[in-house]
Amino acid sequence: MQMNNAFAQYNTNKILTASPAELTLMLYEGAIKFCNIAIVGIEQGNIQKAHDNIMKTQKIIEEFQITLDRKYEVAKDFDAVYNYLIMRLREANMKKDAAILEEVLKHLRTMRDAWKEVMQVARR
Repeated sequence: MQMNNAFAQYNTNKILTASPAELTLMLYEGAIKFCNIAIVGIEQGNIQKAHDNIMKTQKIIEEFQITLDRKYEVAKDFDAVYNYLIMRLREANMKKDAAILEEVLKHLRTMRDAWKEVMQVARR
């Protein structure tokens, strides 16, 4: 039990001390993780597990969408991508379709990798 508390404290400190860029990366990683868990849920026939993790993925994407700075033109592009991903997640949830989730994962990984590059450029 004490190990779980130490791990929870570590994770809390990691989040509290992260920069906005690092928090964004953590959210991408979380969305990818939950999407993968949803796929496993579908493969196992565990509908609740699939649903719960699709919803977690969707909530992260909705958070990205809410926090877009709309004064920049590129926000429109991101908004369109986020709308598409949310639409596909809803469809995957209704159909419990792992192939749709694989498509969403592909987009999330691409966006995460691009974000990592942005972070590296910003550090230089």
